[in-house]
Amino acid sequence: MFEPVLTKGIGTLNLKDISVYEQQGGYEALRQAVRQMTPKEVMDEVIKSGLRGRGGAGFPTGRKWSFLPPDIPTRYLVCNADESEPGTFSNRMLIEHNPHQLIEGVLLAAYAINATQSFIYIRGEMKRGYETLLKALAEARERGYVGEGILGSDFSQEIVIHRGAGAYICGEETGLLNSLEGRRGEPRLKPPFPAVVGVYGKPTIINNVETLSNVPHIVSRGASWFTSMGTEKSPGPKIYSVSGLVQRPGNYELPLGVPLREVIFDVAGGLLPGRKFKAVQPGGGSAPLLIEKHLDTPMDFESIAAAGSMLGTAGVMVYDDSVCMVKAAQILTSFYANESCGQCTPCREGTHWMSRLLARIEAGGGREEDLAVLRSMKQHMAGTTICVLSDASLGFIQSALTYFEDEFLAHFAGHTCDGPKAGELGAAGRTLEEVHSL
Repeated sequence: MFEPVLTKGIGTLNLKDISVYEQQGGYEALRQAVRQMTPKEVMDEVIKSGLRGRGGAGFPTGRKWSFLPPDIPTRYLVCNADESEPGTFSNRMLIEHNPHQLIEGVLLAAYAINATQSFIYIRGEMKRGYETLLKALAEARERGYVGEGILGSDFSQEIVIHRGAGAYICGEETGLLNSLEGRRGEPRLKPPFPAVVGVYGKPTIINNVETLSNVPHIVSRGASWFTSMGTEKSPGPKIYSVSGLVQRPGNYELPLGVPLREVIFDVAGGLLPGRKFKAVQPGGGSAPLLIEKHLDTPMDFESIAAAGSMLGTAGVMVYDDSVCMVKAAQILTSFYANESCGQCTPCREGTHWMSRLLARIEAGGGREEDLAVLRSMKQHMAGTTICVLSDASLGFIQSALTYFEDEFLAHFAGHTCDGPKAGELGAAGRTLEEVHSL
């Protein structure tokens, strides 16, 4: 039977108190590492565990660490705590309720890669999490876990908690680095990758909150324990953030590979009374929709990709038969239009074109040729920009056109969402003539 690890004690114990965290075995992995293991041994254990990044891409964590050039002694570790993907809220929970687990993970990763200094870049809106981390960091320093000669060893490490300015694009790792350096949060061209040229021009490893929170458990329990959960290619536990029209939305820790149906209908309690399942985004707002035929798909990186979507951050957003998919597409596309940094023309212009076009369709002024225009956006926007925000903005709308084209056609006929007739006000408060001018 699966026993939660990352979320153990949350809701029942005050893990923000360092004494309580220590009573649960906290900081023992750090003590074990700096006294009994070399940095290479810690890295090798993480490599053997098969831990994959939990921030969306799923890249093997230990392998990423190994990319650091050996001949440059100054290198940095950055924790990406800029959780901003729609439908994702697991990192916030870990930060606010178990901050020492993250700090210990940061210290262990810093030890493994011989980091000169570490940073935790936290989303600006997470004021409570920021204050919680500051307090936890002060407690850890008092105990000798942070600073010079940690636990009497030769290992020293300082951690800086940097509060961001609230931009979605700063969740992208190179946009985050620019912001951390005090510059405009715009993604950088790659290569060079951050592991070679990162913050302040030095080699930098960037890992997500949940990724780093796994490291203390891997060090203390071993790689074989970690690989005993999940699948061969996607091992370990995962926190699923379930939101939308379910009875019990929230964060649930389960092994990777659990069926999507189990997450929605067993763990999250299923749909609201009288409602029917319609669709789900399994990996946050950027993930293409899956429908009923996909409900038995295992929630791991490979299986979700094979089904036509992505696991991403495992932000499971559930839609029932009461949801207008045209309206949902318009809202989500508007979000990406607002969050585009504007650096790349296909993203800057394309997201706004899609947002305006969907607003016109939603308001009742759509035409059937609009579907061909929306479908063509993939050709112009996917793979044509510095970062993947442009690609992310396409996931929902392209899949909605595949599975729910009839809802778009119904809008053109004026049968849904109170589309206006000539001279009348529609749902958007505009006449049909005004709508066509959008």
